[in-house]
Amino acid sequence: MNTAPRTSVKVAYAIAGGALLIVLTQLIGTFELAGRAWPPLADVLSYVLTPTGAGLLVRNSLVTFTSAAQGFALGSAVAVLGAALALVVPMFRPGLDRFAAILHAVPTIALAPLLITTVGREDAPAVIAALSVGFVMFVTMASGFANTGSAQHDLFTVFGSNRARRLVRLELPRAVPAFFDGLALGAPAAVLGATIGEWFGAPMGLGLVIVSAMQNYQMSLLWAAALAATAMSLLAYLIFVQLQRIAMRRFT
Repeated sequence: MNTAPRTSVKVAYAIAGGALLIVLTQLIGTFELAGRAWPPLADVLSYVLTPTGAGLLVRNSLVTFTSAAQGFALGSAVAVLGAALALVVPMFRPGLDRFAAILHAVPTIALAPLLITTVGREDAPAVIAALSVGFVMFVTMASGFANTGSAQHDLFTVFGSNRARRLVRLELPRAVPAFFDGLALGAPAAVLGATIGEWFGAPMGLGLVIVSAMQNYQMSLLWAAALAATAMSLLAYLIFVQLQRIAMRRFT
């Protein structure tokens, strides 16, 4: 079956939807339908294109990206190791499940002061990003490790495989699609976590720009920083979605 027409239709719908969103955003700001706090999109883009605005956004976007990447790597690694430990040592599974759920349930605004006093203001955004990614990765990896049939387990048991060898030879390959699924979901969470972490006194970053712009009523700057964070999250999500599709074709 030829999928080209369907792809063309999807692209057309995406372009039409994006154009409609841009027009609505501009109209809402122009006629102040949501108040003066919602500027026209043209004003925001004009600020972004100025040398001062572009330089400010690029510098702070790089800081946020660095914190998000560090938290993303840390949270993903700890979550994968935790899920693997729960699989190899089943007695740890209930405790790890409850710990992950409780840690995820604690509001970030309650954790931020504690992290600032322990890891410092500069490292707090990366830690908050890691916490945001960790729960998503733990859940997806635990689900991915469980995505094996009893017949496969029985076969490995018959051949004398222990839990660690079965993890390497069976569960890990079967969990690769779930791993990339968790990365796709965790990447935007890392950017959001890093941005929120910067609200609490970080020296630089998009979160600091958003708070400063809000306090000084610089709406164009505020929306430009928000759009930069959104674009970063969307780009990271799209990259990992493509990697997930490749993994799905290879391992399923």
